[in-house]
Amino acid sequence: MHYHSLGQIPHKRHIQFRQPDGSLYHEELFSTEGFSNAYSILYHCNAPTQIVQTGEPYSVAPKTVHDKQLKHRSLKGFRIEPEDDYLAARKPVLVNDDCRIILAAPRQSMTGYFFKNADADEMIFIHKGTGKLLTMYGELPFEYGDYVVVPRGTTYQLHFDTPDNRLFIVESFGPIVPPKRYRNAIGQFEEHAPFCERDIRKPQNLATHNEQGEFLFYIKKQDVIYPYYYLNHPFDVVGWDGYVYPYAFSIHQFEPITGRVHLPPPIHQTFDGRNFVICSFVPRLYDYHPQAIPAPYNHSNIDSDEVLYYVDGDFMSRKHVEPGMITLHPGGIPHGPHPGTVEKSIGAKETRELAVMVDTFRPLLMTEYAAQIEDGDYFKSWL
Repeated sequence: MHYHSLGQIPHKRHIQFRQPDGSLYHEELFSTEGFSNAYSILYHCNAPTQIVQTGEPYSVAPKTVHDKQLKHRSLKGFRIEPEDDYLAARKPVLVNDDCRIILAAPRQSMTGYFFKNADADEMIFIHKGTGKLLTMYGELPFEYGDYVVVPRGTTYQLHFDTPDNRLFIVESFGPIVPPKRYRNAIGQFEEHAPFCERDIRKPQNLATHNEQGEFLFYIKKQDVIYPYYYLNHPFDVVGWDGYVYPYAFSIHQFEPITGRVHLPPPIHQTFDGRNFVICSFVPRLYDYHPQAIPAPYNHSNIDSDEVLYYVDGDFMSRKHVEPGMITLHPGGIPHGPHPGTVEKSIGAKETRELAVMVDTFRPLLMTEYAAQIEDGDYFKSWL
């Protein structure tokens, strides 16, 4: 992202920076790609390395379903049952070696532990609910329609205002970043980009918790959760600066790109991942050529799997759409608008649809959770 700073920091890196009692603050370099890419530097009251004890690890590897049939699929996402605990609520539904698509309906805030995903960056889309993401970088309020992007290795807690929460989560085993074509050589958003720096919400209200005890961490690494008890509260940071930190961006701030004739899905792109992209479909004016057909044309997914997560609104190319529904159109077979929707779209002036799309360039596998919420007849919906 872009340079940001909160709290107290010394005037140079890697020099003495002392606490009121004369002892040194503990400097930590936080980077997600070694020493060769973006990083932040944090200053802790206490050493962030002091482990009191460890617990018994347990696996959270997704259990995949190896269905031999290549077909379009639909998942009823809101059928994922709510759980009190946030980690228990996370249900992977579509997975490959680059990313995990997860649904979650947590009822309670994370109060007794902290979570660190050491495997992956996380994009947490807030479909229902409000609250705050708490990290050592400060707090980040979130609400309906927010993308909350959490760099891998960030220790966090999610605090919810109510028990009615629905989250659409993408774990990425590579960095999640804005597309390169939106940014110039120094990383600034270009004029043609559908959002800009002013739309990015950064951490605020840095609170320093200089506390000791036994603080429970759940650290996820290679699909195993490792319980760790640390001596010091993880949010004991007095200041930090750098380019690596969680941030929020609202889908409602995405400015759609329109044209005289129908434009392809890359105009909706919001984030880049490793071998996948994330796109935002938002309310927009339709194409304005006098003979325009606003509905998308049939297209063959040969090199990608297309996942669409329906948030709200009306969808001109799909029938029987409901909030929380996921469609998977796999690479290798064509898909397109449902019967009757092409003619119906002609003459329409705008769409009120709201959806998140994930296109992966390697095939996705369904999990046992996905099999439990699948609409088995969806592939017949084009008849």
